[in-house]
Amino acid sequence: MTTKPVAPPADAAVEKFPDFPPRDDMNNPVYLYDPAHPSALRRHLGSPETTLVLGETPVGWRPSQVSGILIPDLLVAFNIDRAAIIAQDGYAIEERGKPPDFVLEVASKTTARNDDTSKRTGYANYGIPEYWRFDPTGGRYHQTGLAGDQLINGTYQPIPIERLDDHRYRGYSPILNLYICWEHSQLRWLDPATNTYLRTYDDAENDRIAAENDRIAADADRITAEAGRLAAESGRIAAENDRIAAEARIRQLEAEIQRLRNP
Repeated sequence: MTTKPVAPPADAAVEKFPDFPPRDDMNNPVYLYDPAHPSALRRHLGSPETTLVLGETPVGWRPSQVSGILIPDLLVAFNIDRAAIIAQDGYAIEERGKPPDFVLEVASKTTARNDDTSKRTGYANYGIPEYWRFDPTGGRYHQTGLAGDQLINGTYQPIPIERLDDHRYRGYSPILNLYICWEHSQLRWLDPATNTYLRTYDDAENDRIAAENDRIAADADRITAEAGRLAAESGRIAAENDRIAAEARIRQLEAEIQRLRNP
């Protein structure tokens, strides 16, 4: 039996993480938020009350620690009290009883060096099972466009990356049971069970537009068919009117002939 996580009361004293300055680049909005990857992952992974999928969430042993807090661009954690993390403005490992399960960094000019060095060490020290790095440039900021590490005996070991062609490569995340893909400078998530990508906003909008176009085409076909039926019906009515008029004329001529025979 499981219990439903309950958010702390609004007036409860909750030790919160400190505020941090925002990033000074547009890479997260462009490559994570605009395509709606967090919401796509949240829908796919399910259990919204006990699964956390958030961007730029501080992670540390406790909110009061002076240094060492890390802020991954994307974080996934299972079997946790999601409401408590949101209330604390961060992920306190000691209070949650476990580290996050997955973190990902999006490379930028100002953050790339830390992603491959201090953050990699820090996430390993926190015991985070998987750490992934995505570089939209294909390797200008990170050593490669896509890299993943799995924590084994306290040390990160590289996850194999499969190169499909010059513009597509991917690696498998055991934690998420998804392929993380670098495709034409974009981040994608492939479900191996269905061999389909998790849907982005653009995918959903394209589906909606395609469905609307299909509906319009079906309506046009229905209207065309109805117009054809009405035209056929009009032809039938015209033919019937011609027949009635012809029969009336025949009766008129027969009456005229009868009159002439019987003056």
